[in-house]
This record gives sequence, C-alpha cells and structure tokens, in this order.
Amino acid sequence: MNRMKKVIALVMVLLLACTMLAGCGSNSDEKVIKIGIFEPGTGENAGGGKQEVLGIRYAHSMVPEVTIGGETYKIELVEVDNQSDPAKAPSAAQQLVSKKVSVVLGTYGSACAIAAGSIFADNKIPAIGCSCTNPQVTAENDYYFRVCFLDPFQGTVMANLALEQGCKKVGVLTQAGDDYSVGLGAYFKEAFENAGGTVVEASFQTGETDFSAIVSNFADCDGVFAPSSIETGPLIIKQIRAANKNCIIMGSDTWENGKVIENSGDAATDVYFSTFFDENDESNPAGKDFVTGYKAWLNASNDNLTNNGGDDTVAAVSALGYDAYMAAIEAIKAADSADGTAIRDALKGVEMDGVTGALSFDEKGDAEKDMAYIKTIDVATGTFKFLKTQTIAE
Repeated sequence: MNRMKKVIALVMVLLLACTMLAGCGSNSDEKVIKIGIFEPGTGENAGGGKQEVLGIRYAHSMVPEVTIGGETYKIELVEVDNQSDPAKAPSAAQQLVSKKVSVVLGTYGSACAIAAGSIFADNKIPAIGCSCTNPQVTAENDYYFRVCFLDPFQGTVMANLALEQGCKKVGVLTQAGDDYSVGLGAYFKEAFENAGGTVVEASFQTGETDFSAIVSNFADCDGVFAPSSIETGPLIIKQIRAANKNCIIMGSDTWENGKVIENSGDAATDVYFSTFFDENDESNPAGKDFVTGYKAWLNASNDNLTNNGGDDTVAAVSALGYDAYMAAIEAIKAADSADGTAIRDALKGVEMDGVTGALSFDEKGDAEKDMAYIKTIDVATGTFKFLKTQTIAE
C-alpha cells in the first residue's frame, strides 16, 4: 500500500511539473498577429526566394511587435514553400489561409503570385509582392499590392540599354508557359521594335537544359535578351556565348544572384541586367542604414549566409522583402486592426521612405517607381558591378 501511495504521489508531482512547464512555455494572454511569407524555398526560384525571405526576417527582427487598439501584438511569421511551381502555389496559399494570417508577403516569381492571387482575394487577405513584376499580379485583384517596378517598365529599360550598346538586331529567348519570362520578353520586343530594332524570337520548355540548337538562331545578333530563372540563367549565358562570341547578353532582375556568377564562369562577359537596388548607392539614407544593419545581421548567422548564397552581398530582393514587411507594418498601424480588409484599405494610403526608395501605391496596388539599376558581371573579381541607373526616358 505504501508503495502504491508513493507511485501515485510521484505521478502527481510529474503532472504538476508538466502543467507548470506548459504554463511557462506559452502565454494565453499574449496578443499575436500573423504575417504569412509566401515564397519558394525549393525549385528553380529557390535562390531568390531565400534571399527575399532573409530581408523579411531581418525586418521582423527590427520590428517584432505592433500596437493595435492600444495593446501590443507579437508578430508571428508563418512561412510556406510554393516550390517555384504555379500548380502548387494555390495549395501553399491555402496553408496560409488556414493559419489565419492577416497579411501575406511574396512571392519571388510572378507566375506563383498570379496562380495564388484569387485565393488571397477570396479570403480577404491582402498580399504585398516583393519582386513579382508581371502586371497580371495586381490586375483585377484589389487585395494584391507590390513594392517593385513592373515588367513593361523593365522591358523598356533593357530595350533602351540594348540601343545604347549599339544593338540593331537582338534575340529574345523566353521560357514557354512562364508568365514572367514570356511577358517580359514581349515588353522588350515591343519597345525595341518601336525604336527601329529587329527581334529574333525563340523559346524553351521548363526543365530544358540544352539550348544549343535554339541559340544558334542568334549567331548574327548584336545582343540577346533572356529573362529567366537563377537556375537557368547560367546555362543560357554559357550556350549563347558559345554560339556568339561578340554579342551582349541581357537578363533581368532574377539574375542578381551569386549562383549566376558562380555557374557562368568566364562566359559571363558583357552580361547586363536590371534590378531594384544597389548596396553601394548611398543617396538614400534609409538604404544606407539598411545595408549596414543587414550585413551585420547576415554575418551573425552561418545559416543566413548560406541562404544568401554564401556571402554578405545585399541582394535587391532582400531590400524589397524588407520594404514589403515595413509597408505591412505601416498598414496595420494605420488600420489599427488585424482585419485583412482594414489592412487592405490602409495600404492604399501608405507613404513611406523605403530602402529601395520612396514608396506609395497607385490605384492598382502597384508601387509608383520609375528607376532601375543596371548592373554587369565583373568576371575577373566574380562580383556584380553597378553600371548606372536608368529610366524609360533615358
């Protein structure tokens, strides 16, 4: 009997200890607002998606709480992987809906943003795109916003660059079925032909790696424009350079990733692309402060450096991720609410000095931006090199 009493007493002590530990591990009175991160952690856009997430996480480390109705709310980030796949993006979006997030940030890759946009709208959850540049992302969707410039602007900027480089005939290589690649190629073609240039078009299928027959069509071109993913970019660069030793090779914002330099090697001569930000531009105090703090944050964690491509280079998409998070915070504060529709309405009036420049949204939810950074690859040093800023008028 005494032994039985001891056993019962021990069980009671253990149960009490578990109860106390559970109480220490959570606070039922804690106020929480959830922000969803809708980004690719795998697939062909994973490199860019990880860098975009890093910018968001850094912003969260700077502003982990927000005041709503006079009370402090802890901000919880809920991350899902859309796998760089438009067919899987809706399922990832539904995960965020089920987690009851109040606002969503992302995604890297316009096709996934377009595929999931109606899900966010149907559930009255505002989304803020970081680097999804295709016009269809916000078209007919008053719950989707974005902090980057758009592809009609980017395509025209790159067409102007081609003209400045003396190009008269340019090949345009796009990924069939990819909204971003096809759309951006079309905008480039329109602008270049309107300026009197000639365009030779070709396309490849998702997953294709041998472009040698396709790029042979560009053997007599002065330049080639090939908006594509981080994964595909180096393959294209190498095979274009093998087919045409003298042409310039042009990409878009997706090419600003260390993997493009690493996997292109010596073939990456005369390569140009447009992007949203340059870490060496000190004209914007907010951007300068961001670069200093972000580099310190990256270097404090080996995981951060790995996800950033192995070094502390500040990717433009990381800066956009930071701005998207801060825009969400401004909207939550202005709405004084965790309700999605209230936050959506407040986003329309957000005006802030972002690290990528002054930020406000037009009636479609698009950022009102009119400048791109043009960069090239310095093969000798294995780094990206800022060339100039450019607008459509230039």
